[in-house]
Amino acid sequence: MSEDIRPGTVLGERRIHVDRATLVRYSGASGDFNPIHWDERTAKAVDLPDVIAHGMWTMGAAIQLVVDWCGDAGRIESYAAKFTAPVPVPHDGGADIDIGAVVKSVERERLSVDLTATCDGAKVLTRAVATVAIVHSA
Repeated sequence: MSEDIRPGTVLGERRIHVDRATLVRYSGASGDFNPIHWDERTAKAVDLPDVIAHGMWTMGAAIQLVVDWCGDAGRIESYAAKFTAPVPVPHDGGADIDIGAVVKSVERERLSVDLTATCDGAKVLTRAVATVAIVHSA
């Protein structure tokens, strides 16, 4: 890591695409087969706009930006977020989530990183904060 990392440093931004195939693969990997993630009729019956992405998939997709930046998932010491809006995933075309990561603070051996995640202009995660261990070169 660079020694000139300070509060306000942008660690990165990216757009992540999610489609129905992604949701099916995540369901199998996670064991979360809730039909709101794959069946439109069920999703709409509980007043969702469409099938929605799994919240934990969304969190995982967002933190990947920080993992790629620091180069080691083991350096993520903590990560929490509040889910504020679903990510509807239409059958045709899927959805895009815009992710951003900015250094909130630098203290001793760790960084606090604020993450943003929006879909179609709506915040889907808020209070998304990760703590990342700083590795000093010898």
